[in-house]
Amino acid sequence: MDVLDRRDALILTELQRDSRQSIAQIAERVGMSTTPCWKRLRELESRGVITHYTALVDREKVGLALCVIAEVNLAPHTEDTVQRFERAVAACPQIVSCYSTTGQSDYVMRVLVADIKAYERFLHDTVFKLPGVTHVRSSVVLKEVKAQSRLPIEVPAGGRVAGECGGLAVAQGTARDRRRSIGSGRA
Repeated sequence: MDVLDRRDALILTELQRDSRQSIAQIAERVGMSTTPCWKRLRELESRGVITHYTALVDREKVGLALCVIAEVNLAPHTEDTVQRFERAVAACPQIVSCYSTTGQSDYVMRVLVADIKAYERFLHDTVFKLPGVTHVRSSVVLKEVKAQSRLPIEVPAGGRVAGECGGLAVAQGTARDRRRSIGSGRA
């Protein structure tokens, strides 16, 4: 586990909020100057803490209206079967997440497709042909109550930050805004 100091945690929180910000904007929001902020960001990238940057896309607006949670069981439980199954899953774009789990199923997958007919085709053409699959239980998602990509990064102690909630940073406003509110007694 990488140990993050307070500034690293704030930079990561700010990047998760909006990764399109300039270094200057991030630095301002976390109370740093630009060059040290840029160096810390590059260090987080080189350590593999930041793995990549991406855009979040509204799945329904691109024709992926149906979300299905599929629980999958494998047999036999050999290293070869597991490796072949996991390679096949990694190559399938409709499977947007897959977890090896304890409990009744060996894997839980999140699948995105256009509609129920597309899911039926996906089951027959893809899932049932994956190496080792013996059983699939599907649950159609009626409503996403919470779906986010932000990690709940805990910010080490060292004074409160605007929007901090239970040790979690939710950066709001700029460092200048925070200095103004502290100076005016409106902290």
